This record gives sequence, C-alpha cells and structure tokens, in this order.
Amino acid sequence: MAPAGRARRRALAGAGLALVVAAVVLVVIDPFASPDKPGGGVTDNAGATSLSTVARESLSSQTQVSGTLGYAGSSSIRVPSGTAPSAVSQAQQSVTNAQGMLQTATASLVADSEALSGHQATVLASRAKESVDCAGDNAAESASADSSSPSGESTPGGASPNGSSSGSCASDVQAVSSAQQSVTGAAARVASDRSSVSSAERALASAQSNLSTARSSAAVYGQSSTFTRLPSVGQVIARGQSLYGISGQSVVLLYGSVLATRAFVAGMSAGSDVGELNSNLDALGYRQGLTGDTFSAATAAAIRAFQSAHGLSVTGELLLGSLVFEPGPVRVTSVTPTVGQAVMPGPVLDITSTARQVKLALDASQQASVKKGDQVVITLPDNQTTPGRISYVSSVATSPSSKPGEEESAPTIEVDATPTDPAATGHLDQAPVNVSITTESVQDALVVPVDALLALAGGNRVGAAGYALEVVEGGVHRLEAVSLGLFDDADGLVQVSGQGVSVGQRVVVPQT
Repeated sequence: MAPAGRARRRALAGAGLALVVAAVVLVVIDPFASPDKPGGGVTDNAGATSLSTVARESLSSQTQVSGTLGYAGSSSIRVPSGTAPSAVSQAQQSVTNAQGMLQTATASLVADSEALSGHQATVLASRAKESVDCAGDNAAESASADSSSPSGESTPGGASPNGSSSGSCASDVQAVSSAQQSVTGAAARVASDRSSVSSAERALASAQSNLSTARSSAAVYGQSSTFTRLPSVGQVIARGQSLYGISGQSVVLLYGSVLATRAFVAGMSAGSDVGELNSNLDALGYRQGLTGDTFSAATAAAIRAFQSAHGLSVTGELLLGSLVFEPGPVRVTSVTPTVGQAVMPGPVLDITSTARQVKLALDASQQASVKKGDQVVITLPDNQTTPGRISYVSSVATSPSSKPGEEESAPTIEVDATPTDPAATGHLDQAPVNVSITTESVQDALVVPVDALLALAGGNRVGAAGYALEVVEGGVHRLEAVSLGLFDDADGLVQVSGQGVSVGQRVVVPQT
C-alpha cells in the first residue's frame, strides 16, 4: 500500500527536501541579482533549474490501496432442519388415536352416567314406597313379626302373621338397600369414566401440541428425498425462479431479509416472515394487494396459484425448505451436493449478490482519514479506470496471519468500495485492482509543484516558517515564506499560502 499524503509530507520535510538545504543557504547569502539564463534557467543555484507558475486550482489528496474486485454479499443457502413428512403423519395419527380414546371414554361416561341416574331414580322410588308401607304401626308390627317367626317365613297365602302390610315394609327395606348398592357401583364407574375422559383429554392436548410443533417445522424433504436439479456456477437467479429441485419439486427464491425458519401453514402465528411471503405473492401477481403479516385465506389462495404455476403440489401451504428469502437476485459461486444425492440439512449453494464491490485492507492507522461516501478511482487489471465511492469502513482492526519467521504485518481494517458504473468493471469473479481514495479536497487554492518547495534553516532572514518559494520577478530572485496546505500526490502539487505569493508569479523548480 502506498503511503498517505501525510507520510509524503513528512518525507518532503525530511530526507527529500534536506537535499536542497545547501542550495537554499547559498540563495539566502546571494541577493539573486543575476539575470535569467536563456531558456528560463537561473545562474545562482547549485543545480539546473527551470521556472513554473503559481496557479489557482482545485486539489485533492489520495490514499492508494490494493484491493480485490468481486461481488458483494457472500453467503450460503442451506437446507434447514425440519420435521420429515413421515413424522408429521405420525403426529397426525397420534391425534386421531387420542381423539378415538376420548370419544370412547366420553361414550362410557355418558352410558354410565345414564345408568347412575336410573339407579338413583330407583332408590328414590323404593324409599317412597318404603315410607308408605313402613309408616306407623306397620313398622313395629313388621319388626315384631319378623322376630317371633321361627323360620321368618310368611304365612300361607303370602301374608305375614301380622298381615300383608308388615311384609311389604320388610320387602321395601330390602329393595332400598339393593338399589343403593347399585347407585354406589354406578357412581364408582362414573368416577372412573371421568378420570378416563380427563386422561384422554390430556393425551389429545399433548398430541395436538406435538402436531402443531411438527406442522410448524414440517419440511419439504424426507429420508428418501434427493436433489433432482442444481444450478450452474455463475448462474444468476431472480425472484420467483427456481434455485434447485428436491424430488422433482422446485425450491423458489423470494426477496426478503428475514430467514424462512418455519413452514407457512394455516393457523400459524403472525410474523414478519409471513409479511415477506404476502409481499412476494403480491409482487409476483398471484394476489394483488396482498399485505399484512397474517396467514389468511387470501394467503392460502395465492399460495395455491403460486404452486400451480410452478408445477408444485397444490396444498395452499409452503413447507420448510420449499422457498428461500434473499435480499435480491443471487449469483451462484459454488454448489455443494450433486444430483441424486440424498437431501440432508446443510449447505447447498454459496452465493453472492449481483452488486460489484471492491474489498480493501486498509492500514488501521489510516482509518480516521477514510469515511463512508469518499470518492475513489478504481484501476482495473487492464489499466482502465472507473469511479466509485466508499460504502463501508470497519471499526475492527485485525492482524493478518504470518508464517513462523516472518515479520508480523500491521493491523488492517476492512473497507468496501462500490463502483459507480458496475458494468465498467467487467465480469471477472475476482480481480486485483488498485484504488485511489480521495480523503481530502480543496477548491480554488494557490498551488505550486511540490518540488518548488525549499526547506529553510531556522533563524535566516526569511524567518522560521519552515518552507519557502524562490520567486523570480524582473530577473530578481527572492525567497517567500509559505505555509503548506493539501498535497495532491497524483499531480505532484501542493497548496501554499503567504503574504507575498499570488497567482501568475514565477517560481524556481529543479529542471527535469
């Protein structure tokens, strides 16, 4: 990397201009009264000289950096991890089974609840009959008769010794007891049924949750899926076009900055990824005016139209891995799998954007002199030049790795430049270029050639300004102290200012 303007300035102030100090001392002693030589030379300097004119023009200062021309935005497209179709089917079957268990448990509960109600009604009826048959003296007589009868049997004709009423009371007591036992058994069955229903409801809720999770990550590929089509290196793919094929189904490129990390299915929660999908379906003409971040019936209808147009299975849903969001068109730089290879989560394509870019490794000490928006001139491998601007300046310095025994390189920062006319940079994937960064500029400045500057020894009659010009007017030479401004390394000019310096003056420069 060429040194910056400030480095050149220090060099001029040191070794470069120190070579003319001896001549300057002679100039200070000599009144420079001799006339010019023919052809513009002067007689009072140690070496051959010529004259130049103080001018007024615009200057700029550049930093020279080597870089690499290529394409911006390197990244990769990957097959995402997801739930295989077979696993989704299993989750759906689990829901179906859980629903069947719940229906069976619910039916048992209904039947046993009805039986319980019947037994409870029988108890009520038996108790009502008992309250009539066993009321008053009949209850006492029934008890006495039962205790006095040796065998406890009824008299001939079915009547007890104390009459039919007492026998009916005893029968009612037995009936109530039997009905109550039936109620107790039925109540136990109902309680068990309710527990079964609760368990079945929990199982169904768990199965539905698992199915929801499986559907949200449902992938377009399974264990038997293979890559059936892959792009070629250098191919440019735009919105709505196929990136590659999985088992005959296209994986389509859409524009957006949010990664597609879930399947687009009915019932999914709203999100920016759904908003990107709706925007693309609208832009591609599958549903005019489709906006918002909700998966709606209109979204499903647009997906069906999209799937039909691309020869996909028309489901109204887009499974994980069936589309890829990228900020814009992509250019394929490498392909990882081969046609026929089994599909697994991982990288498929390395890509870049279609935007041209130059990457620079700038000395970290020069970070403050370069900023976003600075103009640059890019010199291409064929020595043609094209303009551009700085688009990115990193705030992180890194030290390039060095081999054992090699001197450690100075830390650098990444700087990116974008060509103003990308077409002028050609189509090479990568190419070494030189970049001239305009770091400073000044308009309408007094300028002279850099080699017109004289470094002065302190304490002479001109003063201690540090630099001077040897001005020639009417054959008379004199030194004019000047202050320095911007150096233009490309043109070899420097901005000067001083009370005795003006446009059109003739100054001495070394003869080349």
